[in-house]
Amino acid sequence: MKKILITGVLGGIGSALAIAFREAGYYVYGLDIQESEHHQADRLIQFDLHAFSTNEDYRNEWKHTFNVLIPELHVLINNAAVQMLGSLDELKLDDWNHTMTVNLTGPLLLSQHFLEQLEDVHGSIINIGSIHQQLTKRRFISYATSKSALIGLTRALAVDLEGRVRVNAISPAAIETDMLLAGFDGNQGALDELRKIHPVQRIGRPQDVATMALFLASENSGFIHGANLSLDGGISSVLKDL
Repeated sequence: MKKILITGVLGGIGSALAIAFREAGYYVYGLDIQESEHHQADRLIQFDLHAFSTNEDYRNEWKHTFNVLIPELHVLINNAAVQMLGSLDELKLDDWNHTMTVNLTGPLLLSQHFLEQLEDVHGSIINIGSIHQQLTKRRFISYATSKSALIGLTRALAVDLEGRVRVNAISPAAIETDMLLAGFDGNQGALDELRKIHPVQRIGRPQDVATMALFLASENSGFIHGANLSLDGGISSVLKDL
């Protein structure tokens, strides 16, 4: 049985990823900062990605734990992310640093730690980016920058690792998750307008991301390497009239 590790597994996209990969026959390890009895992983592991990225003692302890818990791994999905909003004149350095450690440094360190296991089985790393790596809006400075850097990391790892482990990214546009709703402060009118300006006339679903991730993890996509696949319902092609 193939093994997969998904970070941020309790979120909307993380849950959909866990369901899809379990249905495809994978054993799913899920990492999340929260504990919950309601999860879709085979095994939920409470884990602080920010601490792993900033605290050497915590990192060393978890490296040992991972070696015991997950001796074999076929796919790593770096899905966990934080979204702290703020314009330049109100941006807090702590929020900026926290965003970078979770959204960028964490994926780097987990990829580094599990490299040997992934290489042994010709596995793959999938980074969950965002449309904000290309198109953004006010107050998303930290988030947009971190996702742009994550796509850069994806390409750099693909070049650096050559044929050892495939590395790709998925950059979704609006996906109906709690994070998206928080960004709109629950404004249903704005969400309806967002649906209308997508050429497909809807917002993405977490399952859309999971379907693409399954494809990237499959052997059929073995020539896709260093790619950033856009999953945006056509919105990046829209020039909207005012």
